Amino acid sequence: MANQNQLKLLRQGVRGWNAWREKETGVQPDLNEAHLPGMDLSAANLSGANLSRADLSGANLFHADLRKADLSNAALQNAVLIRSNLNGANLGGVVAGGANLNNASLMNADLSNASLLNALLIGANLSGASLRQADLGGTNLLRASLASADLRGASLHAATLVETDLVNADLTNCVVYGISAWGLRCDEHTKQQSLVITRDDESKITTDDIEVAQFLYLMLHNKKIRRVIDTITSKVVLILGRFTSERKAVLDALREELRKPGRNYVPVMFDFDRPANKSTAETVALLARMSRFVIADLTDAKSVLQELRDIVPNNPMLAVQPLIIATQDEPGMFDFFKKFPWVLKTYRYDTLLHLRADLDERVIRPTEAKVLEVRAPQLG
Repeated sequence: MANQNQLKLLRQGVRGWNAWREKETGVQPDLNEAHLPGMDLSAANLSGANLSRADLSGANLFHADLRKADLSNAALQNAVLIRSNLNGANLGGVVAGGANLNNASLMNADLSNASLLNALLIGANLSGASLRQADLGGTNLLRASLASADLRGASLHAATLVETDLVNADLTNCVVYGISAWGLRCDEHTKQQSLVITRDDESKITTDDIEVAQFLYLMLHNKKIRRVIDTITSKVVLILGRFTSERKAVLDALREELRKPGRNYVPVMFDFDRPANKSTAETVALLARMSRFVIADLTDAKSVLQELRDIVPNNPMLAVQPLIIATQDEPGMFDFFKKFPWVLKTYRYDTLLHLRADLDERVIRPTEAKVLEVRAPQLG
């Protein structure tokens, strides 16, 4: 039970309480099982206090000093702990559903087996904290730091982790069903083994990457998503070339022909008339990895050659069909690509009409044959 004299003093107001704390620096407050629901304790000095099993539900602990306090099994439902200092505090088994801990500091705090259902932890610092077996379902951890935190066996179901710091954190066996994970900070020391992506009433499925988890679940449970993935892997054709008025007419014609019923490809065009940069190269490389094959119009297109240098050597299962207008010669540097077996012989066309007429026999069929050839080892 709480020390009744200390409890009475605290109930009289924070100003008198803090003055007493400054005077009696050697006293460790005993507020065990204290009944303090809804009380205004903002800026209270409760450092080192024994608040085990105390009822602080709905209390205002804004900017309170709770360093190394014992709050084990305390009730903190809907309490306000914005900017409170809970560094090194014992919150094991605490019940803090709906609590507001925005920008609170909980460095090296013990929150094992705590219940923080739907709590707000935006910008909170939980570095080095123990959250083993804690229930963080529905919590908002936007820009929070969980660096070096121990979350083994914790439940993060439906939690929001956006720009959250997980460097060196241990998430082994965490439940991540329904999680929203974007822009996470992880490193090679972040442990993500056996993350559970399914509900309790479903057969357990685990993965080892928190950002992959939400995508994997969608793949398993959403037929539309699966159809999209199937389309990407089997029907996308990347068309590279220049977007000058004359050259764009050729690219548009290719796109129209590829999307016709019976062919049913999904053409993706990339404009090389804009300045190339690192982002451009990364985008083209990603589109190439997602494509069934590439059609590259080399006519007046130096940038295309630069991008093919990034694509061709690194994608041996990606067939590449070059084409060029008959009045031009292949660029000298194109000889570099001829040594790669997945690059087809350059198709030469006189006019747009000529290209349309030959597209099936001279472009699509040979390219599809090359697709099957280069992918045969993987399929086998």
